[in-house]
Amino acid sequence: MSYIVLDLEWNQAMNSHAAIFNHLPIHLAGEIIQIGAVRLDDDFRPGEEFQSDVRPVYFRSMHYKVKKLTGIDKERLSHSDTFPEVFARFREWCGEDPVFITWGYDDRRIMEQNIIVHDLDWDWIQDWINLQLIYNIQTGGDKNQKSLATAMEHFAIEQTRTAHDALGDAYNTALVCSKLDFPAGLEQYDNAATLLSTRLPAEKSGDESDALEHRAFTGYSARSEAFLDPQVTKTLCPDCGNELELNRWVNQGDRRYMSLGSCADHGKFLVRLKFRKTENETWAVNRIIYRADDEMERYYKDKATQSRRRGRSRRRAKRPPQV
Repeated sequence: MSYIVLDLEWNQAMNSHAAIFNHLPIHLAGEIIQIGAVRLDDDFRPGEEFQSDVRPVYFRSMHYKVKKLTGIDKERLSHSDTFPEVFARFREWCGEDPVFITWGYDDRRIMEQNIIVHDLDWDWIQDWINLQLIYNIQTGGDKNQKSLATAMEHFAIEQTRTAHDALGDAYNTALVCSKLDFPAGLEQYDNAATLLSTRLPAEKSGDESDALEHRAFTGYSARSEAFLDPQVTKTLCPDCGNELELNRWVNQGDRRYMSLGSCADHGKFLVRLKFRKTENETWAVNRIIYRADDEMERYYKDKATQSRRRGRSRRRAKRPPQV
């Protein structure tokens, strides 16, 4: 297992009602255009680095705000590889069971959305840590979201890398990490997440298509055991807390499952489960909930129909020949 500080830059759609959204399984809040990462050494200090631009395939026109903030333009990205190609290299660089450290929750949300729309495997990711929570708990801060620049100023860290550059921000985040008691922070992390809330107030963007919940469950001897655990399968409406009425779970492959849930008062939600093996050979599962739009419903129904067809085909193949 290794600790990798990760930062992403992403492009946005020029129009929230762009036609491209009709062809995506989920609402894509941002398409990754740059990945930057720094591996922490044994003393939790910045070590090896990874950086790559990513050529977008959905949001090809650069949003003027993104271009102004990052300095990245369409011409520069035209010479880069697409996300699946860069992601494969990044996965190889990360090694086995990486734990990603980010500043805030946005990078995780965007990474998971990009993985989903490209139908890639994410089971190799061991865990995610939001360093903001550790920073807040160890500096006596409140639950308000702090900027990376604020943390750098607190520790008198000089800005030697370019801001709003994926590798630059990852490196600066790694420097902040080196100033904290990171091992103690890991032990405090679950309590910090509870005390400071798993979603910071400033992160609530109001975009109803973004992930509404991330929860992790651990300690299962088999995936089937997790499905028997009501903590995992009994899913509550993010708006009112009433139990969602779930459709059947559809196996998407790569240890991923999804279901469509309904609330009488607040509509439908897409629920995803992602399983992974832990170091002690037990299973852990992450549950992610999205507010389902028409496209998500169609995507679920298409996958469910394909699953039923495959099941019927397997049953027919097992039938003895008629005599």
